[in-house]
Amino acid sequence: MNTLWIKNPRAVFSGNQLDASGGLVIADGRIVEVLAQGQQPAQPVAQTFDASEHVVLPGLVNTHHHFYQTLTRACPPALNKRLFPWLQTLYPIWAGLTPAQHALATELAMVELLLSGCTTVADHHYLFPAGLENAIDIQAETSLKLGMRATLTRGSMSLSVDDGGLPPRSVVQTEQVILDDSKRLIERWHQRDEHGLLEVALAPCSPFSVTPDIMRASAELAAQYDVGLHTHLAETEDENNFCLQMFGQRPLDYLDSVGWLNSRTWLAHGIHFNDEEIQRLGAAGTGICHCPSSNMVLASGICRVNELRAAGSPVGLGVDGSASNDHSNLMQEVRQALLIQRLRYQADEFTHLDALHLATKGSAQVLRRDDIGELAPGMRADIAFFKLDEPRFSGAHDALAALVLCGASQADAVMINGDWKVRDKQWLGGDIQQLMANHQQAARELFSGH
Repeated sequence: MNTLWIKNPRAVFSGNQLDASGGLVIADGRIVEVLAQGQQPAQPVAQTFDASEHVVLPGLVNTHHHFYQTLTRACPPALNKRLFPWLQTLYPIWAGLTPAQHALATELAMVELLLSGCTTVADHHYLFPAGLENAIDIQAETSLKLGMRATLTRGSMSLSVDDGGLPPRSVVQTEQVILDDSKRLIERWHQRDEHGLLEVALAPCSPFSVTPDIMRASAELAAQYDVGLHTHLAETEDENNFCLQMFGQRPLDYLDSVGWLNSRTWLAHGIHFNDEEIQRLGAAGTGICHCPSSNMVLASGICRVNELRAAGSPVGLGVDGSASNDHSNLMQEVRQALLIQRLRYQADEFTHLDALHLATKGSAQVLRRDDIGELAPGMRADIAFFKLDEPRFSGAHDALAALVLCGASQADAVMINGDWKVRDKQWLGGDIQQLMANHQQAARELFSGH
């Protein structure tokens, strides 16, 4: 076998109790050994990688994003608005999204995440204007081209502004179209490749953009095919009030009534739950994606991470859309998670290790994946390497804490399935400057006229 010994790392976060201070042995895209300090590999190795200057992490896992929004970062009409007016401002711009623009937005977002140490991405795409009916296929092809692991969630919107929802009619679809395409995408892409790169989940956008019927039908289809369910929930108090007015229920009661309160489901944001609702979420094993930067930009609130985890809910991390963050950097999001949770909890109640857990094993649990998110024998060789070679790290004593507290933002090296995707802080899969130029042009075209 073509084995690689990642030797003697400066520091390691394994995501478990294993001592990996002697390094990791990789073969055929998997971790085959985890070595304590001083241990030697059980079998001869073909290559070694000196990791003595690197802090080694499981590849970071992003559980909520909207790739297309990279085209509307820092968008003037949407600045300094609350969630609902923010959405109403941006929907008419997004309605003009073309397949070529979507492909560039997807690639740019994924490469940006990769450079931050992220190896698995989950995108929530719910926008299907005329001509963009194959949006998820575009993303799947891009993911495979890049060799990145992805959970692509087939979003949907069926309630336009004419029906009491928020989006314009031009971006919503009929329920039959949504369900037929959801089934097609699962059969076409879900777990069809040998390297475990692609999964599909079903993701009606939010309670204020789809009907209860599409929520129930999506839950039934997800159960039939054993795929995940994803949506936005309890992001703002405005959403709570909308659900009370529209359905006569709080968001979680509504979710329960349409068959979504189970371990197949993960929810973006999950901020405004009361104590009783948190217990119900935990008992059901429903996952939560914490999106700290987005929640701060839109002044939505602070997710109750510790209470959710204590109740039994898996909690992961997400950058959310790049129109409300406005970056796709998951390593920076780890620090932001630490800082915002310190506004809710005492300093010894949420640590840098808790923040790293959110972005690794916690996020893997949210996506129901038991093959990523930690460094252990049998796990896929998705690994991020960081150097402490910038002025911000000078004087740091605890290398692992320094990644979070001093604000690491760029991985020195990244591998997925044992294949190098980033070396010396450079993306190996293409020309980043050309990708940025093409993406910037697409952003100008999408925004023109607005």
